[in-house]
Amino acid sequence: MVAVLIVRSRYRLIMRRAVRRTLDAFDCKRRAARFDALLRMFLFGLIGASAILTAGCATIAPRNVLPEASASQIELDGFHDIRFWGDAPDRDIQAIMMADESRAEARLSLPVERRQQAASFLAISGGADDGAFGAGLLVGWSDAGTRPAFDLVTGVSSGALIAPFAFLGREHDNQLREIFTKYGRKDIFTYNVSGLLEGAALADDAPLAKLIEKYVDAAFLQEIARERMKGRILLIGTTNLDTQRPVLWDMGRIAMSSNRDALALFRKILLASATLPGIFPPVRIHVRVGQQDYDELHVDGGVTRQVFIAPSISSYVAHNRKTGRLAARPRLYVIRNGKIDPEWQPVRENMLSITQRSIATLIKNQGIGDLYRIYSITKQDGIDFNLASIPSDFTETSDEPFDQRYMIALFNRGYDLGSHNYPWAKAPPGLELTTQAHN
Repeated sequence: MVAVLIVRSRYRLIMRRAVRRTLDAFDCKRRAARFDALLRMFLFGLIGASAILTAGCATIAPRNVLPEASASQIELDGFHDIRFWGDAPDRDIQAIMMADESRAEARLSLPVERRQQAASFLAISGGADDGAFGAGLLVGWSDAGTRPAFDLVTGVSSGALIAPFAFLGREHDNQLREIFTKYGRKDIFTYNVSGLLEGAALADDAPLAKLIEKYVDAAFLQEIARERMKGRILLIGTTNLDTQRPVLWDMGRIAMSSNRDALALFRKILLASATLPGIFPPVRIHVRVGQQDYDELHVDGGVTRQVFIAPSISSYVAHNRKTGRLAARPRLYVIRNGKIDPEWQPVRENMLSITQRSIATLIKNQGIGDLYRIYSITKQDGIDFNLASIPSDFTETSDEPFDQRYMIALFNRGYDLGSHNYPWAKAPPGLELTTQAHN
């Protein structure tokens, strides 16, 4: 999954240009000034592509690994019911998510018109700098005056950075706009090629950690907690590397906790969900079993799920029906921060180009597979399915990962679509004609 950054940040374009410019540099007077920077870019992309063949060569400081016998440990010391395995049986997840029956009164205290509205769910995928599309779409949707207050929001990778702001509503749209238009690559990570040669990470994501700290403060956490107390749910996905399993975090429960480490954990989870394995160092989550402290390693949730909804969404729907919340068919909106249509590209017959293109195709189809999985759940539970993705006619390209110019253009395109009655797809690719035939 190191290739996630290659694909999402358009490394194939960077490496192609880097090689060409490096060769040109040998024949021009400016080669001394440009060669070092170009070499760093080329090495970064080359090593990222080959990391799938050399996994494990980059190391981190020693840690106390949670033993296999305790790997099913899900509780964190000082917290309760804040996370669950994303692939756990529905009954186990339901026991956690629906444990707060006392909040039924809070739901019933909503105005009658609010309770009679269709419940709305939102799932936001990863996509690195392509997350600008989803951010723009949501802000434009707000300005159109038709964006609902979502009862359940999920996010993974760059979608994890969007989800909390989408969860809190249009009052935070300016922050959402800033995050995806005001900052560029240097505000997300810095290159660390020398560190790589010594066995360290390829890049340092300390700038991203600082950015998260800037926008996610104590007041922000209190807002999340208040909404969770109303029965609304915000889930962020990470991947536990030791167990090879997705972990879903109930961010509202973390925000509601009186634990003094709640804010730090909230920020750490957002960082972990956006941590590209092999590129950024994994995020350590500390757990305590008995009297012993251990470290879990968590990375990009997109390693296991490109986009997700809670497996117990049917239980959530049934619960709301019992409390009189649902008088209309619930709706699910899925934002895929990427293109889902096939994209033609000439591939050079060399290892690097073939590997890049193959991994890009693999990731694209993994994401489509996740959409099919979600769609089948909505059909089973009677939920209206709606899908948005980057349109195939968006042809802007980036010159580097998290190119600010590129993200602004993509944000603006998403905004324009969202503010003009976006035509949501009613089924994943390949199923649209079948769906239309049955209508």
